[in-house]
This record gives sequence, structure tokens and C-alpha cells, in this order.
Amino acid sequence: MRRLLEREQLTASIAVDSAGTGDWHVGEPPDRRSAEAGARRGLRVQGRARQVEAQDFDRFDYLVAMDRSNLENLSRLAPSEDARAKVVLFRNFDPSSPPDADVPDPYYGGGDGFEKVLDICEAACRGLLQHVRENHRL
Repeated sequence: MRRLLEREQLTASIAVDSAGTGDWHVGEPPDRRSAEAGARRGLRVQGRARQVEAQDFDRFDYLVAMDRSNLENLSRLAPSEDARAKVVLFRNFDPSSPPDADVPDPYYGGGDGFEKVLDICEAACRGLLQHVRENHRL
């Protein structure tokens, strides 16, 4: 998403962050396989894992879930109905994706799983950016 925003010169208008609903990897760097798959595409996968916080519902217009389990977890964490309305499923922004499809977790699979996930994420990011542009007049 950051690369798309850079290309479209929208980095000053749209903030992007990543966080998990669980605390399993808090403080850890990205999985090596994820970083390697990203590097092959010219992407820098960096940072440290963090857990979703209550103030994220105030800071962001969208809390994007990679799968239905995280969608449910985020919905439970939402402090209000308005906050809950910000929780969306990522692949629903990809018109070629089946409705309510999950992004598969490549963590326990082989290296090609990370490549497939990047393909899925790139398609959904394009759709999400189009949605944001249309709904926020950017």
C-alpha cells in the first residue's frame, strides 16, 4: 500500500500502519520469508510487530482485517458502533476475489506462499486505494 501511495503522491494524505489482533509477535521484525518476497518485488518489508490498540479506532478511518477471524476480533475490540463500522475485510476490495475471502496465512507453508499472499495484497491494495479515492475525494 505504501508503494501505491508513493506512486500516487498520497503519502501526506493517507496514513498506513500494521498491527495484529494478538500479541504473539509484538516487537519482532517481519518474517524473513516475507521480507525476502517483498525484496524480490522492490518492496521494503520492515518495522516491528505491534498489537491493535483502542486509539487505532480514533486514528484510522479503516481497520482492515486480513481474514474473518481478525475481522471478528477487531469488531469485538471496537469501542462503539461507529468504530465497528471502520472494520473491513481486505479482500473485499479486490473485485476479482470471492466475497468475504481470507488472505491465507503463509507462515507455516513454503516460500511460495508469501509470493501468493503478496499477489493477493497488491490486488486488494489497488481496490482499497480506489475506494478511498472515491469516498474521500482524493
